[in-house]
Amino acid sequence: MVLLSGGLDSTTVLAIAISEGYRPYALSFRYGQRHDVEIAAAHKVARSMKVADHVVMDIDLRAFGGSALTGKMPVPHHDSVEHLDPGIPVTYVPARNTVFLSFALAWAETLGSSDIFIGVNAIDYSGYPDCRPEYLAAYEAMANLATKAGVEGRQRLRLHAPLSQLSKAQIIERGLALGVDYGLTHSCYDPGPDGRPCGTCDSCLLRSKGFAEAGTVDPVLGA
Repeated sequence: MVLLSGGLDSTTVLAIAISEGYRPYALSFRYGQRHDVEIAAAHKVARSMKVADHVVMDIDLRAFGGSALTGKMPVPHHDSVEHLDPGIPVTYVPARNTVFLSFALAWAETLGSSDIFIGVNAIDYSGYPDCRPEYLAAYEAMANLATKAGVEGRQRLRLHAPLSQLSKAQIIERGLALGVDYGLTHSCYDPGPDGRPCGTCDSCLLRSKGFAEAGTVDPVLGA
């Protein structure tokens, strides 16, 4: 089970899962985010990597708001990565990874799968609390208490976060070594009407920094 947003990180994680011999099922979410471009990217990635199945779940976190990605507040833009807010930014979606992982856990149980892959990162990231290693360890412990399969001893869930301690450049290098086509991916929080990335949101700036440090050109942003 791979959580697939259509972004750089989750696409790399999907490639890693395949390289390790897993037959992946991909799960994406239309959760009320500002645009559908990332869902289109997830479909392209899933087709390209020939996943066993790709499900897009519809949930609407706009009912709660609390984020620039699901509410009316604007997405922040910056001149450079050095100007990113050191605190938790307004693009944080309350409890998003917990919500997503709960759906993944449910599908994993019905499939008889014991492995969930997630593309969180705690090095070059936006400071989201649900990307930290201690959060992932706590969720894995909870998940093994939460299902019938777990209680009956038929499932021992493992939560894989292979990018957790990698820089964005290291993630890109790993993906390129596995043949990932980053031209299929989308990372921008605030794309234009034509779907082109803005280049100045937190996610675009971190992505640009990663490609620059990896010494290669981003096929989407072109730099």
